[in-house]
Amino acid sequence: MTDLLLSLVADYGAIMLFVTTFLSCLAIPMPSSLMMLAGGGFVASGELGLSTAVSAAYLGAVTGDQTGFQIGRKAGAWLARAPKRKALLDKANALTTRHGGPGVFLSRWLFSPLGPYVNFGGGATGYNWAAFTIWGTLGEAVWVTLYVSLGYLFADHITEVADILGNASGFLAALVVTIGLGFWLRYAMKHPRKP
Repeated sequence: MTDLLLSLVADYGAIMLFVTTFLSCLAIPMPSSLMMLAGGGFVASGELGLSTAVSAAYLGAVTGDQTGFQIGRKAGAWLARAPKRKALLDKANALTTRHGGPGVFLSRWLFSPLGPYVNFGGGATGYNWAAFTIWGTLGEAVWVTLYVSLGYLFADHITEVADILGNASGFLAALVVTIGLGFWLRYAMKHPRKP
C-alpha cells in the first residue's frame, strides 16, 4: 500500500499530501510521515514546490485535527448524558484544561501516534477549542516542517529516515503510555474503590 501511495504523491502531489495527513489525524492508518518525507524528496528533485508541499500537508493535518476534535465534541455530549460517565468526563476536562496545551502540542509531532486520540479526547472533554487550535496548529507546523525538510535533505535515503523516525516516535508514545499507566496504578493503589 505504501508503494501505491508514494506513486500517487508522484502523480497527484499536494492533493495526496493533504489527504494522507487529514486521514492520519482521524486515526485512519496512513503513512503520513513517510508521505511528507516523499513530498520533501519531490521538492528536492524539483517535481513539487516547497510551499505547495508544506501548505498541503499542513492544511490536511490542521483540518484533520479540527474534524477529530468536532467528532470528539459530539461524542462528549453523548457521554455527558450518562450520569456515571459525567463524573469521569468532568475529571478528564479538568485534567485537559490544566495540562492540555503542551500535551496537544507534543502529540502533533513528538508523540504523533497519540495525536488522533488527543483530538477526540480534547473534543469529548470540552477542552477549549481556541486553545486546542492554537496548540495544535503550532505542533502541526513543527511536524510538517520537520518531515518535509528531512525528506528534502535526505531525498536519497527516505526509507531509512522513515524507519528511524517511526521507531523513535513509537518508542516515545509507548513510554508516555507506560508512564501514564504507572501514575494511574499508583493512584488506584492509594485510593481503592469502595464496594
